[in-house]
Amino acid sequence: MGKSNLLYEGKAKRLFETEDPQVLRVVYLDQATALNGVRKDMIQGKAELNNQITAIIFEYFNQKGLLNHFIKKISKDEQLVESLKIIPLEVVIRNVSAGSFSKRLSISEGQQLEFPILEFYYKDDHLDDPMINDDHVKFLKIATEEEIATIKHEAHKVNRVLLDLFKQIGIRLIDFKIEFGRRPDGTILLADEITPDTCRLWDEKTSSHLDKDVYRKNLGEIVPVYQEVLDRLKQKFN
Repeated sequence: MGKSNLLYEGKAKRLFETEDPQVLRVVYLDQATALNGVRKDMIQGKAELNNQITAIIFEYFNQKGLLNHFIKKISKDEQLVESLKIIPLEVVIRNVSAGSFSKRLSISEGQQLEFPILEFYYKDDHLDDPMINDDHVKFLKIATEEEIATIKHEAHKVNRVLLDLFKQIGIRLIDFKIEFGRRPDGTILLADEITPDTCRLWDEKTSSHLDKDVYRKNLGEIVPVYQEVLDRLKQKFN
């Protein structure tokens, strides 16, 4: 792909420059982490699965008119994306009580929420990604009030599309984390990935985990679980 300067290495992928300054190459990693990176393991095959799952979902977003950075998948574990200035916010939407939400508010897991709950987390590993509110976002100069409104609006659109998509393949979307970035002209669009690493997914019939909680909670191997998600997506779009 020409240029190959490493721009960023995260827990699940690396970002490289390409010959086009507006395009980045994403390489997914055969790596799983938990506890903000404290626990880390190499898991053969995970990169290919996450790359394929993200590609299918982002292509579906394109069909639905959801602005995002995805361009195309170029190999089993690589894809090209639009180069954006990433906004240092993790945007979480919760449809069902689970994980830290349940612990923080002492609500049993699996309770359907009356409406989707959106949370902001400040992306800073040194601070352990603390939850923040709109005023914190403005105080930290992360985004303006107008941009916050745009991010929330787009996040809820993503949620509606994902709820419908996963329902069609027998999966209950519990919650998920997404990120956004800015184009040079200020346009905000969806970035990062949509995978079982970033979503809580439960089988509609059995409530079994189809996500990274299998790794977090030592419930088994994640490759067969991620493969199941990919297989269901492929069946829908074949």
